[in-house]
Amino acid sequence: MKRFYRDVAVEATDGGFRILLDGPAIKTQAIKTQGGRAQIVPTRALATAMAAEWAEQGETIDTARFVFRDMADYAIDVVAPDPAATIAALVGYAGTDTLCYRAFPDEPIAPRQFAQWEPLVEDAEARFSVRFVRVAGVMPRPQPTETIATLAAHLDRHDTFTLAALRNLAGLAASLIVGLAALEPDAPVEALWDAAHLEEHWQAELWGKDAEAEARSARRRADFLAAARFAALAKS
Repeated sequence: MKRFYRDVAVEATDGGFRILLDGPAIKTQAIKTQGGRAQIVPTRALATAMAAEWAEQGETIDTARFVFRDMADYAIDVVAPDPAATIAALVGYAGTDTLCYRAFPDEPIAPRQFAQWEPLVEDAEARFSVRFVRVAGVMPRPQPTETIATLAAHLDRHDTFTLAALRNLAGLAASLIVGLAALEPDAPVEALWDAAHLEEHWQAELWGKDAEAEARSARRRADFLAAARFAALAKS
């Protein structure tokens, strides 16, 4: 699609902030979500970051560069109408959390998993007053019902924009523990990404790096960092 606007602006409106486009081909118009709803976000900081995605487009619009827009639209079009469905999907990551499934103690990777993962699991247990079951091997074991219920209640207190960001964070990390940690103020987001993908790094050390896998991992890492920034901007 050719760029059809020249100027991009942010405007305060009822319920938050919206982005306006203007140019020779159009009169000033407010952007709508991909589902046709009013695209109103909670903070000027987030709206400004989303406006930058529009402003930085070239003569041909590259929709892959609308990372913040896509998360905002997901929050408005999908999460807001049915937050319970998003919360149910998120607690599903807790049931099979990467950080709880580890090698057997005599395997070489086990000490590294314990060193990087155990502090994150223990921190989550302390913050949310829950208990996670650690599993040796890959055979699934359910987490305590009380843990899942407590986490669901905690998620229910989050706004729709945070839940949209958390959906990406937990999905990309295969870990609700990592996703929730990435929402904390001053979270070490890059270190959290590395912890969640410890096994990939281990395999690369053993067998060497694969260019295609490295490129895919880099894209996913960028999406993870963007989701953490989106969540922070939605609170700014």
